[in-house]
Amino acid sequence: MSRWPRIVAHADMDAFYACVEQLDDPSLRGRPILIGHGSGRGVVLTASYEARPTGVGSAMPMSRARRLCPEALVVPPRFERYSEVSQQIMAAFADFSPSVEPISLDEAFLEMTGAEHLFGTPGKMGRRIKDAVKDATGGLTVSVGISGTKYVAKVASDFRKPDGLTVVPPWDAEAFLAPLPIRRLWGAGPVTTERIEAIGLHTIGELAAADPHWLREQLGNAGPHFWRLAHAQDPRHVEGKRRAVSIGSERTLETDIVDRADIDPYLRRSAEEIGRRLRKKGMLAGGVRVKLKTSSFRLMTRQKQLHPGTDLAQRLYEEGLTLLPHFDYDEPFRLVGLAAYDLVKPDAEPQLDLFSASTGRRKLEGAMDLIRGRFGAGAIQRADELGRPVRKGPNLDFLDE
Repeated sequence: MSRWPRIVAHADMDAFYACVEQLDDPSLRGRPILIGHGSGRGVVLTASYEARPTGVGSAMPMSRARRLCPEALVVPPRFERYSEVSQQIMAAFADFSPSVEPISLDEAFLEMTGAEHLFGTPGKMGRRIKDAVKDATGGLTVSVGISGTKYVAKVASDFRKPDGLTVVPPWDAEAFLAPLPIRRLWGAGPVTTERIEAIGLHTIGELAAADPHWLREQLGNAGPHFWRLAHAQDPRHVEGKRRAVSIGSERTLETDIVDRADIDPYLRRSAEEIGRRLRKKGMLAGGVRVKLKTSSFRLMTRQKQLHPGTDLAQRLYEEGLTLLPHFDYDEPFRLVGLAAYDLVKPDAEPQLDLFSASTGRRKLEGAMDLIRGRFGAGAIQRADELGRPVRKGPNLDFLDE
């Protein structure tokens, strides 16, 4: 067998949230389940493989998913549990390579170049990775793709899901990609896919055969980029030491809101969750971002830098409030979100507000963290929230890599 100049693995857990729920609750195994909130505004975070034959998929409105698959059970997400299992998975990956690049809770790239003497052929590497994940998690399956670039490895991991293993030698990569639809190009979303198909290209092979200068004329700088991907050219390295770029919390509302004052309690809730997570991770935010989505699904964001950085919910909330006058209020809102970005460790920014007048506030919020951690999120409440009920809806807390 010819020696591979580079070996990259992409490992992607199978229906991760759903499979974790089925792992923890045997009564759910073999049954169609939808992970998400069952409200009219909810969306499907993931669907079990038992539900997918009906056409249900991620990001689909829950109302539509329940019409397509009325027998499915709706299971609320448990992000802390998913994060716990994710840590087990990433630890298993770390046994194979010092360069592991997490893409999300349930997928990562592994740089495996030069590891043949440890783990055998690329095919054997993939099988050992799959076995290690199953052992570490108590039975969860992962699909693995292995090739000479990140892009082809990522496409390969999706090729035989679930519980798949696809090995694409570098010399076979172009032929492997050629019959696939344009939407399988990394970075080609629905709008870009439509643009490419509008100029007569429907498969990756057709794009590879096109003139790159013509593609630039038609698609701008994205044209040559997609041409290189179509030829299995991807020089990107596996970045083994990525850090969180932002931590956020956003909520889709059960009922649209109109008044600016109605936004405040949602920002408060998000700020408290983000502050708690920042303190837990030992991080400080150098910026804050407010996100609003209108009833017509128009997305608007405003953001500002913070000097010094902070991990205090009160400051995140107050800074978020200063951004509200910069939004348009010409239609109702269906989603309110807040995010902290430009995250740093305290020792990376020496003049942060660690020893200022905010010391008392930090002690207060730390005490609230302890109470909520021991007795639950509803164990303590601010006095100014009494009598101001928040209309609950699906909540999404996230960490962007």
